[in-house]
Amino acid sequence: MSQQLSINITRLTDDVTIPAYAYPGDAGMDLRATEHVTLAPFERALVSTGLAVAIPEGYAGFVQPRSGLAIKQGVTVLNTPGLIDSHYRGELKVALINLDPNNFFEVNPGDRIAQLVIQKVENVVWNVVDSLDETERGQGGFGSSGVA
Repeated sequence: MSQQLSINITRLTDDVTIPAYAYPGDAGMDLRATEHVTLAPFERALVSTGLAVAIPEGYAGFVQPRSGLAIKQGVTVLNTPGLIDSHYRGELKVALINLDPNNFFEVNPGDRIAQLVIQKVENVVWNVVDSLDETERGQGGFGSSGVA
Protein backbone atom coordinates (compact mmCIF):
# COMPACT_ATOMS: atom_id res chain seq x y z
CA MET A 1 0.00 0.00 0.00
CA SER A 2 1.29 3.44 -0.87
CA GLN A 3 1.92 6.15 1.68
CA GLN A 4 -0.83 8.75 2.19
CA LEU A 5 -0.37 12.53 2.29
CA SER A 6 -2.65 14.54 4.57
CA ILE A 7 -3.81 17.88 3.10
CA ASN A 8 -6.11 20.48 4.66
CA ILE A 9 -9.16 21.40 2.57
CA THR A 10 -11.93 23.95 3.13
CA ARG A 11 -15.49 23.96 1.81
CA LEU A 12 -16.29 27.50 0.66
CA THR A 13 -19.98 26.59 0.38
CA ASP A 14 -21.95 24.01 2.38
CA ASP A 15 -22.98 21.72 -0.48
CA VAL A 16 -19.50 20.95 -1.85
CA THR A 17 -18.28 17.37 -2.32
CA ILE A 18 -14.73 16.73 -1.16
CA PRO A 19 -12.62 15.24 -4.00
CA ALA A 20 -12.23 11.47 -3.77
CA TYR A 21 -10.70 8.66 -5.77
CA ALA A 22 -13.21 6.67 -7.84
CA TYR A 23 -11.17 3.45 -7.56
CA PRO A 24 -8.29 2.24 -5.38
CA GLY A 25 -4.98 3.13 -7.01
CA ASP A 26 -6.36 6.05 -9.07
CA ALA A 27 -4.06 9.06 -9.46
CA GLY A 28 -6.76 11.70 -9.90
CA MET A 29 -9.66 12.81 -7.72
CA ASP A 30 -12.76 14.31 -9.31
CA LEU A 31 -13.40 18.04 -8.97
CA ARG A 32 -17.04 19.07 -9.17
CA ALA A 33 -18.70 22.29 -10.30
CA THR A 34 -20.66 24.42 -7.84
CA GLU A 35 -22.39 26.57 -10.44
CA HIS A 36 -24.41 26.35 -13.64
CA VAL A 37 -22.47 27.30 -16.78
CA THR A 38 -23.40 26.92 -20.45
CA LEU A 39 -20.49 26.66 -22.86
CA ALA A 40 -21.25 27.47 -26.49
CA PRO A 41 -19.03 25.89 -29.16
CA PHE A 42 -15.44 27.10 -28.66
CA GLU A 43 -16.41 29.08 -25.56
CA ARG A 44 -14.39 28.94 -22.37
CA ALA A 45 -15.29 29.66 -18.74
CA LEU A 46 -13.73 29.59 -15.29
CA VAL A 47 -15.88 27.20 -13.24
CA SER A 48 -15.96 27.29 -9.43
CA THR A 49 -15.40 24.18 -7.31
CA GLY A 50 -16.17 25.73 -3.91
CA LEU A 51 -12.92 24.35 -2.48
CA ALA A 52 -9.64 25.77 -1.19
CA VAL A 53 -6.65 23.60 -0.27
CA ALA A 54 -3.37 23.94 1.61
CA ILE A 55 -0.97 21.86 -0.45
CA PRO A 56 2.27 21.33 1.52
CA GLU A 57 5.54 22.78 0.31
CA GLY A 58 7.34 20.28 -1.91
CA TYR A 59 4.06 19.29 -3.59
CA ALA A 60 1.78 20.80 -6.23
CA GLY A 61 -1.71 20.16 -7.51
CA PHE A 62 -2.34 19.53 -11.19
CA VAL A 63 -5.84 20.00 -12.62
CA GLN A 64 -6.34 17.62 -15.53
CA PRO A 65 -9.19 16.92 -17.99
CA ARG A 66 -11.62 14.06 -17.51
CA SER A 67 -11.14 11.67 -20.42
CA GLY A 68 -14.87 10.93 -20.78
CA LEU A 69 -15.76 14.63 -21.13
CA ALA A 70 -12.96 15.12 -23.62
CA ILE A 71 -13.84 12.25 -25.95
CA LYS A 72 -17.64 12.23 -25.60
CA GLN A 73 -18.36 15.96 -25.33
CA GLY A 74 -15.23 17.72 -26.62
CA VAL A 75 -14.86 19.54 -23.29
CA THR A 76 -11.41 19.82 -21.75
CA VAL A 77 -9.33 21.86 -19.33
CA LEU A 78 -7.97 24.85 -21.22
CA ASN A 79 -4.64 25.25 -19.44
CA THR A 80 -3.98 21.59 -18.82
CA PRO A 81 -2.52 20.81 -16.50
CA GLY A 82 -3.64 23.70 -14.35
CA LEU A 83 -0.99 24.22 -11.70
CA ILE A 84 -1.84 24.81 -8.04
CA ASP A 85 1.24 25.99 -6.16
CA SER A 86 1.76 25.02 -2.53
CA HIS A 87 1.31 28.58 -1.26
CA TYR A 88 -2.01 29.27 -3.07
CA ARG A 89 -4.99 29.40 -0.72
CA GLY A 90 -7.75 30.74 -2.99
CA GLU A 91 -10.67 28.88 -4.50
CA LEU A 92 -9.86 26.10 -6.94
CA LYS A 93 -11.40 26.98 -10.30
CA VAL A 94 -11.27 25.05 -13.55
CA ALA A 95 -10.77 26.71 -16.94
CA LEU A 96 -13.03 24.64 -19.21
CA ILE A 97 -13.37 24.97 -22.98
CA ASN A 98 -15.95 23.41 -25.28
CA LEU A 99 -14.14 22.28 -28.44
CA ASP A 100 -17.24 20.75 -30.00
CA PRO A 101 -17.99 22.81 -33.15
CA ASN A 102 -21.77 22.26 -33.01
CA ASN A 103 -23.10 21.51 -29.54
CA PHE A 104 -23.53 23.56 -26.39
CA PHE A 105 -22.32 21.95 -23.14
CA GLU A 106 -24.16 22.37 -19.84
CA VAL A 107 -22.29 22.32 -16.55
CA ASN A 108 -24.49 21.85 -13.49
CA PRO A 109 -23.67 22.00 -9.79
CA GLY A 110 -22.25 18.64 -8.71
CA ASP A 111 -20.99 17.69 -12.20
CA ARG A 112 -17.52 16.16 -12.31
CA ILE A 113 -15.56 18.61 -14.49
CA ALA A 114 -11.87 17.78 -13.97
CA GLN A 115 -9.42 15.70 -11.97
CA LEU A 116 -6.95 16.84 -9.33
CA VAL A 117 -3.60 15.07 -9.05
CA ILE A 118 -1.23 15.89 -6.18
CA GLN A 119 2.44 15.28 -6.98
CA LYS A 120 5.76 15.76 -5.28
CA VAL A 121 7.85 18.42 -7.03
CA GLU A 122 11.52 19.20 -6.71
CA ASN A 123 13.00 22.64 -6.12
CA VAL A 124 15.58 23.25 -8.87
CA VAL A 125 18.92 25.02 -8.68
CA TRP A 126 20.35 25.78 -12.13
CA ASN A 127 24.03 25.10 -12.91
CA VAL A 128 25.12 27.36 -15.76
CA VAL A 129 27.66 25.50 -17.92
CA ASP A 130 29.36 26.19 -21.28
CA SER A 131 27.99 23.03 -22.92
CA LEU A 132 25.75 20.06 -22.17
CA ASP A 133 26.66 16.37 -22.25
CA GLU A 134 26.05 14.49 -25.51
CA THR A 135 23.17 12.02 -25.84
CA GLU A 136 21.97 9.68 -28.59
CA ARG A 137 19.00 11.98 -29.26
CA GLY A 138 21.06 15.15 -29.21
CA GLN A 139 19.08 18.16 -30.42
CA GLY A 140 16.38 16.11 -32.17
CA GLY A 141 13.08 17.72 -31.23
CA PHE A 142 9.46 17.43 -32.37
CA GLY A 143 8.98 14.31 -34.49
CA SER A 144 12.60 13.23 -34.30
CA SER A 145 11.70 9.68 -33.26
CA GLY A 146 9.28 9.12 -36.15
CA VAL A 147 5.72 7.80 -36.14
CA ALA A 148 6.13 4.04 -36.62
